[in-house]
Amino acid sequence: MNKLLIIAVSFLCIGQASAQKGKWVSLFDGKSTAGWHTYNKPVNQPTAWVVQDGALYLDASSKEGRGDLVTNESFDEFELKFDWKVAKGYNGGVIFWVQEEPKFGATFITGPEFQVIDNVGYPHPLKPVQMAASLYDLIPCPTEYIKPTGEWNTSIIRFKNKKLEFIVNGKKAISTNVWDEGWNKIVAASKFGSECCFAKTSKGKIALQDHGGGTWYKNISIRKL
Repeated sequence: MNKLLIIAVSFLCIGQASAQKGKWVSLFDGKSTAGWHTYNKPVNQPTAWVVQDGALYLDASSKEGRGDLVTNESFDEFELKFDWKVAKGYNGGVIFWVQEEPKFGATFITGPEFQVIDNVGYPHPLKPVQMAASLYDLIPCPTEYIKPTGEWNTSIIRFKNKKLEFIVNGKKAISTNVWDEGWNKIVAASKFGSECCFAKTSKGKIALQDHGGGTWYKNISIRKL
């Protein structure tokens, strides 16, 4: 009887764990930067990121707390959903698999980037792999998937079983396997080819890039897969 009870409880616990794993969890409460901190800074240190009209926004006029904003928690296989918009001429990004250690001076040294940029009004020429919603400097996103500058876009970054996908405004923009021969060739040919620790592990933090402001993020949620 005791053995049957133990087995039943075990199955119940497994079921609860699976349900929790697939549950959407908000990463932004729409009111504060709770759950986030400036990269390589103490969690309780003030940040230049503020909430503006219910969205996370970098106050570029601030002289303190500058830097990429990262989650307190690390994530492995996940689905990240968020809305973003960019002002005319500005640039930013959502970086994932970020390793937070003093030896890494920036989030992009270890983490790939979902590019956020004004495709039309950016003051410098852009390559296809630098356009909005591209896997930055690696794989381009079709420009027609992106809404006009200043409008909100809804995007998803999904990673499971070594497959990475970007979905932009309901359309699959990026789909690639990682860590296979094809992936290694793409990385080697990019600006990250000389970075020894770029995209080497799938468990890391999520970051919003400080690239001078002009980008907004809201409705940020994640679920572990």
